[in-house]
Amino acid sequence: MDWLYVNRILIDCANRRLIFPQEEDELLISASQAESLLRDGAECCLLLAALSVEIERAISKIEVVRDFAEVFPDEVPGLPPTREMEFSIDLVLGAGPVSVASYRMAPAELVELKGQLEDLLEKQLVRPSVSPWGAPVLLVKKKDGGSRLCVDYRQLNKLTIKNYYNYLFLFNHGII
Repeated sequence: MDWLYVNRILIDCANRRLIFPQEEDELLISASQAESLLRDGAECCLLLAALSVEIERAISKIEVVRDFAEVFPDEVPGLPPTREMEFSIDLVLGAGPVSVASYRMAPAELVELKGQLEDLLEKQLVRPSVSPWGAPVLLVKKKDGGSRLCVDYRQLNKLTIKNYYNYLFLFNHGII
């Protein structure tokens, strides 16, 4: 706190930033102005100060997870067993199978995708399919540097009839 006081740093809590006062011989310019000056051959020194706070949450520290540990296994055992009732998605009348081409990926992304798919197949969380339906996948970077496999179901969602039964049930019983 003394450093903030001595250097007359202002704390803007609403915008989550620190405001540094300008000295008489300093000039505060925007990034585009700095870029323009550098292109023109100007010598300058740029400083970017950023604070990154990461909150690490262990799943074992969440009270509900501790209370019902048997419901939250460390590893999912595989696909669910066959049930009496078959799950279905209702589609708009006349909708045919949707199969969207895959997105382009860099060679490194393809290697990562292949690794993740092999891992999911090995754990029996997915299985090979010959369905005429298909959705593209993409890899999204995570904060820890890894990649998350995401499926783009937007085209299928456009053909899906929304089931509002659950919402109405919750609403009528005063739950929401």
